[in-house]
Amino acid sequence: MKYISTRGNCPEQSFEQVLLAGMAPDGGLYVPANLPHYSVEEINSWKSLNYAELAMKIVAPFVNGEIPDAELQRIIEESYSEFDHDEVAPLSSLGGNDYLLELYHGPTLAFKDFALQVLGRLLDYVLKENDQRVVILGATSGDTGSAALEGCRHSDHVDIFILHPHNRVSEVQRRQMTTVMGDNVFNLAVEGNFDDCQSIVKAAFADQSFLPEDRQLVAVNSINWARIMMQIVYYFSAALKVGGPENEVSFSVPTGNFGDIFAGYLAKKMGLPISQLIVATNKNDILHRFISRNDYSATNLSHTYSPSMDILVSSNFERYLFDLFARDGEALTEFMSRFGKEALSVTNKQFSEVQSCFSSASVDDDQTCAVIAQVKQDIGKLLDPHSAVGVKAARDCNNNPDIPMITLATAHPAKFSDAIAAAGLETPELPPHLQDLFQREEHYSVVNNSLSEVTEFVASHARK
Repeated sequence: MKYISTRGNCPEQSFEQVLLAGMAPDGGLYVPANLPHYSVEEINSWKSLNYAELAMKIVAPFVNGEIPDAELQRIIEESYSEFDHDEVAPLSSLGGNDYLLELYHGPTLAFKDFALQVLGRLLDYVLKENDQRVVILGATSGDTGSAALEGCRHSDHVDIFILHPHNRVSEVQRRQMTTVMGDNVFNLAVEGNFDDCQSIVKAAFADQSFLPEDRQLVAVNSINWARIMMQIVYYFSAALKVGGPENEVSFSVPTGNFGDIFAGYLAKKMGLPISQLIVATNKNDILHRFISRNDYSATNLSHTYSPSMDILVSSNFERYLFDLFARDGEALTEFMSRFGKEALSVTNKQFSEVQSCFSSASVDDDQTCAVIAQVKQDIGKLLDPHSAVGVKAARDCNNNPDIPMITLATAHPAKFSDAIAAAGLETPELPPHLQDLFQREEHYSVVNNSLSEVTEFVASHARK
């Protein structure tokens, strides 16, 4: 298995190279040169596997033996042993043919744990083998930060710096990051929004001259291919529980950065019979506007009750556009160079392909709160606001109620007390391992929305 850049201007890379790189040198994102494909019969043979065993089946071809199978299996099993549900990613009923895929049973109560628990251990293995130290630099709209810190804080070979938008994540999300202690852990609250944080990270990766000669930056955001790779697994897991692969299944995915839904798109290309992939957005609706109206243009950022989706520029969307442009890196580079300068659209043929692959919806805060209240009243289930966006989009876009519809529940509702209160409900308690979260001491630095200020901080605080 080799990896290529979406911009088409760098040589093929191995899994280990992609794991440690994040972005490609030409500014693109890495994708597999080819995808494995599985028959219905082969997928069906996996029904008796537990989650870690299924993950090994799906992930091993992407790693391509660069990490010995026994070590890879150990890494996967250790990663999911810390989840508080035996099934790791259980399904619950929303009534009728609608289901909720609960992706919040990991250490930080969000779907990011599925990838970042594994990513941290993959990095630890590779860095130890290479006797190498790296600097992790990432941006978060809320959940990636805590999951990355939890996954990587134990590594002696890593210094980790996480940027979050100051006063624009929930208090629980912030405290989950800022109460993590360690000599190698640094939280930076940037005076700006998530896109500002993400822009700083991208610029730092493009010019790493601020680092000592023996160091490099590693990405933990979903631009890192390993993140996407691990998220593919739960689409197969969920489908197998509701009659797949003999029968089709549909998914509704709350998404801001397009990473989670892209994993579903790949699962479909790998042979999983998926009828619908629904892109569920909040008021920040660039993805919905593109999918529904062929309008790929930047707008002003709105702050919502679903802050992890308060994103204007969906980084992983480039990976899908690469396929849409028939893997023509030059054409994609030209298209992306015009983003932010003009309203972009694709050809009628390309737009028809988009609409054959995705449905979409935009859900505002009032609708989000209404769904939270209604689902609680109807079945006693409390949704977080991102999951509520997904449920609403599923209801609005479902074109065949006879096919099981699975909404990805991306976070625990206790992380978003403002939204739960706005829905007229009482905020649930945090799980036992986080009961004392509000008593823990916080450590973070507020910095200006400045590339130079961030890189100077990183250079001065990375351990020698």
